[in-house]
Parts: sequence; structure tokens; C-alpha cells
Amino acid sequence: MNPDIKKFDEVVAGLTAPGQPFELNTVDLNGVEYRNFAGLPASLGQYFLVMQQHADKDFAVYLDERYTFAQGYQHSCEFGAALVQRYGIGKGDRVAILSRNNPQWLMAFIAVTSVGAVAVPMNAWWTTEELDYGFADSGATVVVADRTRVERLVPIVEKHSLQLISIDDCIGLPVAHTPFSELLQAYTGASMPAVDVALDDHATIMYTSGSTGHPKGALSSHRGVLSALYSWMCLGVATKVAATQQVRDAGLPPSALVTIPLFHCTASHSAFLLSLVVGRKMVIMHKWDAQEALRLIEKERITWFNGVPTMSAELQAAAENTDRDISSLTEIMAGGAARPPEQVKKISGTFKNSAPGIGYGLTETNALGSVNAGAFYVARPDSSGRVVPAVTEFRVIGEDGRTLPAGERGELCIKSPANILGYWNKPEATAEAFVDGWFHTGDVAYLDEDGFVYIVDRIKEIIIRGGENISCLEVEAAIYAHPGIHEVAVFGLPDERLGEIVGAAVVLRDGVTMTAEELRTYLSAHLASFKIPAHIWFRTEQLPRIASGKIFKRQIKADYANELAARQ
Repeated sequence: MNPDIKKFDEVVAGLTAPGQPFELNTVDLNGVEYRNFAGLPASLGQYFLVMQQHADKDFAVYLDERYTFAQGYQHSCEFGAALVQRYGIGKGDRVAILSRNNPQWLMAFIAVTSVGAVAVPMNAWWTTEELDYGFADSGATVVVADRTRVERLVPIVEKHSLQLISIDDCIGLPVAHTPFSELLQAYTGASMPAVDVALDDHATIMYTSGSTGHPKGALSSHRGVLSALYSWMCLGVATKVAATQQVRDAGLPPSALVTIPLFHCTASHSAFLLSLVVGRKMVIMHKWDAQEALRLIEKERITWFNGVPTMSAELQAAAENTDRDISSLTEIMAGGAARPPEQVKKISGTFKNSAPGIGYGLTETNALGSVNAGAFYVARPDSSGRVVPAVTEFRVIGEDGRTLPAGERGELCIKSPANILGYWNKPEATAEAFVDGWFHTGDVAYLDEDGFVYIVDRIKEIIIRGGENISCLEVEAAIYAHPGIHEVAVFGLPDERLGEIVGAAVVLRDGVTMTAEELRTYLSAHLASFKIPAHIWFRTEQLPRIASGKIFKRQIKADYANELAARQ
């Protein structure tokens, strides 16, 4: 074993020993025994009290808004009081958050989970039709939303008896709403309502596009979220103590550039919730722009960046020719999709003071899985890293369910108390994905002798476009809803910038004519824009089949990927 890896594992063993900061015990959850951090707070509400230790530090910066940790927590308390006293929100009630990233999103999440309700962050790119499904599925009736999303909700407010809390100016919209700021004023100085919340109570429902059409609501407990946070804390402390990676500390206060949508647990957990314990300032971008990112890095002395690989690639390209002082940046993380190995070299070459890193996790694991960073990452740029210590286990299984040895490919399974409780209202899907405590990821992978995981393929029909999961079946269903469609196959195509983009092969009914743009216009009313196929091929003959009669999607995908490559 690599001596640095051995040293790291020894440090982890010390940190997790009895009486130490990350002491381990075991916990029985639904008949399955898990390793568990003994020192977890009693709930997320208890965890949020750590904000008071950073009272005077900057908490969130967004456009012309700036809040300290003390202000951020106090406003969260005021909003929590409003939820309980004005809206009658009680333990277990679902409250939706539907907005672009902003400080009010953070405050709403803190308030909702502190009062024992269930935060339901919804995809801000969803259409009215997709939102209709989300509210029907989750049962949320109180929703915190910005103007763009309120406009989309107008047609379904009455249907779902929605009570709207507006983040920004919604004057003139034909729907009743109460401004977020008005509620803070009405409950100025209020304390967070006292609610008895247990570790295994429901905390969040985060929607994930799986391979089965409609998004599934991933239901997590407080223990699930906190287990992920404590795992990353343990990793960070162990890395510093072991000194297995060069730790670059410019003496600057920690500061994060928040670029990924908070409705993804990669952002809500690693960029937002993890920032609270270390007092890390969150500088929230209004929208992604590499030049604006460089400006903010210089102005706010950003030390930590996390984005989908597309973003770090664009940041690196912009940084090559900038005059800005970006020397504060010490960590450049990525998640949501794999980085091309060449990009890892470019990042480490351009950002001399920075350590590149990547994480692998899923909504079903509260974003917890593996991390690869620093020298380990440069040496193994095609690996997603080793499992994050100390409560999570990886195993790779064959088709017969047996664990495979190092080097052999199979399905990656993950066991952890950070795993979600299951899919909201979907017991069959839950039973299929979670077996004896192990989550079956649908990813084909192998482990090397040192425990580094390599993700090589996917079993499920999912396209990952710039970090967004897209169900092929969902897109196919939307296309099939058009009366002129005879058959369709949707598949992912390689893309240098986004990793993958959506492609579709379409056969029209006899006598029907249609252009790709006409089909996209039709789909725009039913699918979020990122799900709409970038490339559409119309065919006159039946789509190719395999022996069983199923559409031979792998062949179709390969043919059109080769056609695109030949054009370029």
C-alpha cells in the first residue's frame, strides 16, 4: 500500500477511536447495523447553533446583499417563527423551496428543518408541468419562491392550494403572495420555535431524475444529512493531520464561491451546510460566468470553489489570460460528472496555489461517497477517489450479487447511515434500490488495490449533462406524447463542455412532417430546457432492434456519436 495512504488510514483510526472527535459506535436502523458517528448533534436544528460561534463573520454575499452569521441565523429564526405561527407548519409538514440561489434560500432551509418540517428543494428549471407533479407528489402547500418561479406556479396555485412566500418583487402577478422580507419584519427578534426533533425524523426530500421516468423524491433523515457532513469533516481533519497532501494555507478566512444550484445536495450539503461549521463565507453567484467568477475570487478573496467540470474548465481557460489576483484560491473541487484527465493537468498547471479535487456521490447518499484530491488526484485523474471515512462502505458486485475482487467491474453499492431512508411514496422503487442497507447505484465501477474507485459506465438509462441527471425514459415519454411520433430512442452523446448532451432518433407516423425545431418547441412546454434534445435525427425506417425486440439503443447511440465526431 502507498505509504501516504497507510498514514492517512492510521490517522483516521486515531480520530475515530473512543473519546476522540469522530468516535464511532454502531446503530441499528430498520434491522441493519451501521457504523455511526457517536457525537452527531441531536438534529440539524442543533447543528445550526454553530452559526452563533461565527457571529460577526460574513455568512452570505449576493449581489448587493451581505449578511453576517448572526444576521443569517436570526433571520432564519424569524422565518421559522412565521412558518409555525402564521402558516401552522408542524413536524413532518413539507415546505417547498423553489428559487435561484440566494441568501433567502439558505435561511428558508435552516428554518424549515429547525422546526421539524421537511425541506423540499425543487428544481428551479422545472416547467409548470413538472412542478405540478412535484407538488402532487410531495404534498407541500407552503412554497418559498422567486418571481420567475412564482410565474410558473400561477396556473397550479389553486389546484394544490399553494401559499406563496415571495423572495423578490412579485408585484403585478395575478396570485396572492407574502414577501419573505415582510415576514422577517413581522417576527423581528423572534427565537427559533422549540420543536422536539430526533435524528431519524424526516428532514429533506430532494428530487432526482432516475431511470424510471418521473423524478423520485429522495427522503432523508437528519442523521443522513449530518452523517455526510461529519464524514467530510473527518476527511478534512485527517488530511491535515496526516499531511498526505500539500495543504496550502494563505492565512485567509475560508470563503466559498457558490455556483451550483442549491436544489442539488452537492451544493446544499458541501457548499452550504459544511460552510456553517467552519464559518466559511458563501459568495453566491447570480448566474455562472467565468469572468464574473474571477472578479469575485479577487474581490472576496475566495479560497474554495466547487462546480460541475464544465465550470472549472471555463474558469481555468479564463484564468490563463487574466490580470486579476486569484492567488487566494486554494481548492478547486468538482462533482456531478467526471473530469477529463487532461483537464486535471490544466487546472493544476494554471492555478499554482490550488489543489484540484473531485467528489463522487448521489442524491441517494446525501452526496457522500468518495473524494480524490491533491497529489492523489493528479496521479489518478481518472479515479473518483477513495471512500470518505469513516461510516461509509463501498463494494462492487457481479450479476449474481457476490462481491468482486479488486480490478473486476460490476455494480457499485454503497452502505452508509448517510443513505436516504427511501423514495417518497415509492416503496417498490425503494425496495429495488436499497437491499440490506446497500444502495445499488446503477454505476458500473471497479476498485483498485488501494481502494480507489473508477466509474466506467452506467447500468441505468441516465444522461448526465453538466451535472444534471436526465432520464432517457422521461424525455422519450414527452416525445411520445406528440401525436405525430411513431417511435423514439433518447440517448446521451459525448460533449467536451458538458460531458454529455441529449440526442434523439425519431420515426414519425406516416404522412407527418416535422422539423427538429418544431419538436423542440413542443417539448419546451413539457420539459425543462436542459432535457430537450440538442441533436434530433429523423429516420424513415424502424429503429434497429435486438433479438428480444427491444430497440438497440447502444448501437443507435454509437452510430450517431460517430457521425457527430466525423463532423467535428
